Amino acid sequence: MTASCVDPALDKPYVDLDERRTITDPATKVTVKVRYVHGGFTGTKGKFSFYFPDRYAGRFFESTYPLVTKEDADPETVVFAISTNSYVVSDNNAGGLPGGGAIAGYELNAASAKFSRLVAAQVYDDTARPRGYLYGASGGAYQTLAAMENTDGVYDGAVPMVPGTSNSLPSNLTVESLGLRVLKDKLPQIDDAMEPGGSGNPYAGLNPEQQAVLRETARLGFPLGGWWDYAHMSRNEVAAIGAGVRIIDPTYVDDFWTKQGYAGTDPASSVAAARVQATATVTGVVGSPPTGLELSGLPTGDLTGADIDLTSGAAAGKSVALGTASGSTVTFAPDADATVTSAIKAGDQVRLDNSWYLALQYYERYQVPPADRGLSAWNQYVDASGKPLYPQRASLTGPIFAQQGSGGVPTGKFHGKMIMLASTLDVLAFPWSADWYRQQVKAFLGSNADGSYRLWYMDNAAHTPPETKAAGAHIVSYDGELQQALLDLDAWVTRGTAPPATTGYTIDKDTQIHVAATAAERGGVQPVVSLAVTKVGKNEVKPAVRVDAKAGEAVTLTVAAQEPPGGGKITRVEWDFAGTGDFADSSRLDKADSTVRLTTSHTFTKPGTYFAVVRVTSQQQGDATAAYTLVQNLGRVRVVVR
Repeated sequence: MTASCVDPALDKPYVDLDERRTITDPATKVTVKVRYVHGGFTGTKGKFSFYFPDRYAGRFFESTYPLVTKEDADPETVVFAISTNSYVVSDNNAGGLPGGGAIAGYELNAASAKFSRLVAAQVYDDTARPRGYLYGASGGAYQTLAAMENTDGVYDGAVPMVPGTSNSLPSNLTVESLGLRVLKDKLPQIDDAMEPGGSGNPYAGLNPEQQAVLRETARLGFPLGGWWDYAHMSRNEVAAIGAGVRIIDPTYVDDFWTKQGYAGTDPASSVAAARVQATATVTGVVGSPPTGLELSGLPTGDLTGADIDLTSGAAAGKSVALGTASGSTVTFAPDADATVTSAIKAGDQVRLDNSWYLALQYYERYQVPPADRGLSAWNQYVDASGKPLYPQRASLTGPIFAQQGSGGVPTGKFHGKMIMLASTLDVLAFPWSADWYRQQVKAFLGSNADGSYRLWYMDNAAHTPPETKAAGAHIVSYDGELQQALLDLDAWVTRGTAPPATTGYTIDKDTQIHVAATAAERGGVQPVVSLAVTKVGKNEVKPAVRVDAKAGEAVTLTVAAQEPPGGGKITRVEWDFAGTGDFADSSRLDKADSTVRLTTSHTFTKPGTYFAVVRVTSQQQGDATAAYTLVQNLGRVRVVVR
């Protein structure tokens, strides 16, 4: 798709609303005024919203995500863009997956972007071409990459965030689910080993199967430090993507449980013991409309991810996913088909069966991609000659999911300029995935890659920004990094100002990403933070990430933080001594600087183990009052109070 071509499926744009609006970002309380233009494309489900500022810098920002079904952008997106004199392009992804019928995921993005330029010319009475930048996280990264690889001249640059590889789905989710089941009782000690002051050996104390599974997850790219949030990882998350596997590969479950070479027939595997297949009678329906069932009894065993198969009654032959199970009551998963659940009556027979869920946990073993695709994380599943150790399925589902979700399969052959963002604690789009894409770019552009591509790793960040206060004691948001990347991208396009360097990092033999230790080596825009205990009571101690102290004894903490070259200045240092995510002891620095070293003391009055946290914030211009482009990092230490 080029800037001048006309997409026959999206060739009739219309505008049905043009009005003034006032929009407030609830997080920052910043308010902006915009000219709001709404419309769509005749004959399709595709709709768009444009937000135009009064002051205009000649550019637009556009975000995307495959599951979006509304065309209006969220307030933070709008307010940030308007605050930088940029207009916003937003669309409804043609109603969400599967891409509005014949419309590929990125096509509505591109058509909306192109039409926005015509509208902008009228709004500003200016025929100069607006510069355009697309961005998106996770599935939005797939869609952003598809747009950059399959269009030319539509976008000037892009910021794909937390991307996966061409083979990440469903393997990233299935291997996580495997780890959650097999390692369930050991996850607290695995987390403790990886925390500051821990042993650093998460394999200690595990039985052979547990060690093998933990190593398998790590080698596929799951960050060992990412298990900190094990209690909140969704064990049902794999069920959603598993529905696609059932369509593409319907015989897999039978093969898994009956054929040699699969874990389901391996006597050394714990999976057979975890299998539940039990019948029950419906004694009552819960809720109106139905939300669950009362059953004659529930079997022992873990029913996570199980199916409720209807074996009699009006819904016989149908299935719905089980949500929760307690006592004699089961609930339906949130996306259960209402036409099925409403047909279930008392007296109907059901079977509770977790066979598919368990089988999916091993699916990554049977999805080895061709060696020439550079997906080395799957090398653990082949022998020295490259032959797969396990049976392989007829279809490689990763590229199918990527194509269906975004309209393309990532190859590294993109147009324009790109700053890719990845997180070191990402347990959904594993950190090495971004390096895989970087290698594809280098193969495509060779020595010219640095002229159009950057990869910034965000340390102590995850797949999403912190969703709870407690999570803020472990991870930081990448939103500020995204905002800075968009501005740096535009400076790169318009003035040739090269953005900060690609992050310095290494990948070990277990596919784990390690960012460089010093700011000069690390690059990117995130401050490098080091926190240590330097005094306990009146006694100086060698800087340590773990110390013992007595209740009532002061503990002195020292933070050293430095910005990488071109990364900005540090504007704020905040303390959370209890490790709860409550940064109550907060103050701006008297003077923003690229290097900061501060010392503070805290007295722990009650025995216990505390993870004290420091959060450091930087901003490109050193503006301590800025609401956006705030880039953060954390430091943590363990204090054991006796």
